[in-house]
Amino acid sequence: MRAFVTGGAGFIGSSLTDRLLADGHSVVVFDNLSTGRQSFLQDAASRSAFTFVHGDTMDAGALTVAMAGVDVVFHLAANADVRFGTHHPRKDLEQNTIATFNVLEAMRANNVRRVVFASTGSIYGEASIVPTPEDAPFPVQTSLYGASKLAGEGLIHAYCEGFGFESWIFRFVSILGERYTHGHVFDFYKSLKADPTRLRVLGDGRQRKSYLYVQDCIDAIFLTMARARDKVNTFNLGTDEYCCVNDSIGWITEHLDIRPELEYTGGDRGWIGDNPFIFLDTARVRALGWTPRLTIREGVLRTLDYLRANPGLLEAGA
Repeated sequence: MRAFVTGGAGFIGSSLTDRLLADGHSVVVFDNLSTGRQSFLQDAASRSAFTFVHGDTMDAGALTVAMAGVDVVFHLAANADVRFGTHHPRKDLEQNTIATFNVLEAMRANNVRRVVFASTGSIYGEASIVPTPEDAPFPVQTSLYGASKLAGEGLIHAYCEGFGFESWIFRFVSILGERYTHGHVFDFYKSLKADPTRLRVLGDGRQRKSYLYVQDCIDAIFLTMARARDKVNTFNLGTDEYCCVNDSIGWITEHLDIRPELEYTGGDRGWIGDNPFIFLDTARVRALGWTPRLTIREGVLRTLDYLRANPGLLEAGA
């Protein structure tokens, strides 16, 4: 197939692009490089089946032109800045919701009917049911990021109903692994590299979180596309475990062989919209035959090793 990947120069998008090419598909990556990196596409760029288009999902015309002739769209481009969402609320609306509308309209103009959407477990807010299933009671939104992603899901549902689209919507926990450029492992390692004697921790360190290794995430996407063929297919993606922030700090500092003094900012969450307990029910995707290969601890340490081997990522910022 000929795949179109928005955000294809990013952490997950470039990993997905490599896997698509390895499986014999051709790929068009559409990315404005605001957070994505050309270096992540170095291997892909050497292949004749790869095309890179420097473009922004807010540019509906450019999207429509670039999407001509593709069979399926993987829409991963987004503003993933959950923590500072209240500092720039319009960014979530534009880059997550309106951009999704632009992608869907470009698909309609090009008669493309299959879309894969990277949503988020944040759409559940502070869920009343844990582990949280896909059909949990409609959640109260606690972050602008989650609200904008849920709006994107709603648009996709409407296009599936109104225009005969077929969709796979994936609600991720936080993803870890190679090419990881933002998140707690990145922040902790960068801080500890600068000063291994102390570490500032948002909240009280007892927040419970779930994480998933990037290649396990991509395995789940491919398997689900092959085996789930409803009009709208919505799946949680995560492991069947969670950890406390303090657990992750312990794994990281032990691996680095340091013992920093921990300085907590206090409270049961790190920022407005931070969910102190994220744990998704993944029975639906597991019923299709998918099982993640790495535990959370293994994913954290593999990510840490990648960052240690690629210090340029820290120097460039995220």
